Amino acid sequence: MVSGGGRSAIRLSPMEVPKASDVLANELRERILSGEYPEGTPLPPERELVTQTHMSRTTVREALRILEVQGLIRIKAGRAGGAFVQQPGEESVADSLELLIRGRRIRLTSIHETREAVEPFCARLAALHRSESDLRRLDEANEAIGEGGLEEFLQANVDWHVAVATASHNEILTGVMIALSRAIYTATNTEGFVTDEVRSIAQRAHRSVTRAIRERDAEAAQRRMARHIHHHAKAALEVENRTDITVTDGS
Repeated sequence: MVSGGGRSAIRLSPMEVPKASDVLANELRERILSGEYPEGTPLPPERELVTQTHMSRTTVREALRILEVQGLIRIKAGRAGGAFVQQPGEESVADSLELLIRGRRIRLTSIHETREAVEPFCARLAALHRSESDLRRLDEANEAIGEGGLEEFLQANVDWHVAVATASHNEILTGVMIALSRAIYTATNTEGFVTDEVRSIAQRAHRSVTRAIRERDAEAAQRRMARHIHHHAKAALEVENRTDITVTDGS
């Protein structure tokens, strides 16, 4: 027992107190993700949030900005504007993964390893779950591959691969493929890689995979996609070895 005039033996570690804006953002985030605030629900006006929370207008604005960046609300300007709840979609997954790829300067090798693990299964699921509109998107993207210049080819190629993932009707896989495709677009944006032969091979491979998806042949779709991604990765990595490519901001 410590005497009245003695020093206490109790020692406390430094504590981090969360910012008020983080506290408010966390509270609203949990209510949105739990379904308490369905998509499209308008949040109270900024002035009302200030009154309800007893927080400053700057704090409220910062909290709303956090939620907007996370894709949980959208801000509309004008008389009918305000903050409206929206559910996170594939783009939320894609944006987070893209930050990792670019921020850590992930090499093309790692990206292709991930594609070889993910894309064949996307094709398998697409064969099982595709719709007629999914098939139309695949056909349109593949037709565009043979047209235009380098950037048009790269965009059409990205569109086709994302369309396969979309046809899987798996939101997580779709988000992953959007991010990976953006990285591949950046890394292969070079005339030294995209030749007429590369275009022709890609188009034939895409048609073969699309045919299996159309026929709902999951085994063939998975096998053909695996072969296509492997050959594409091998060619891209040969270019990487010559140019020392890492995925950053495309410069």
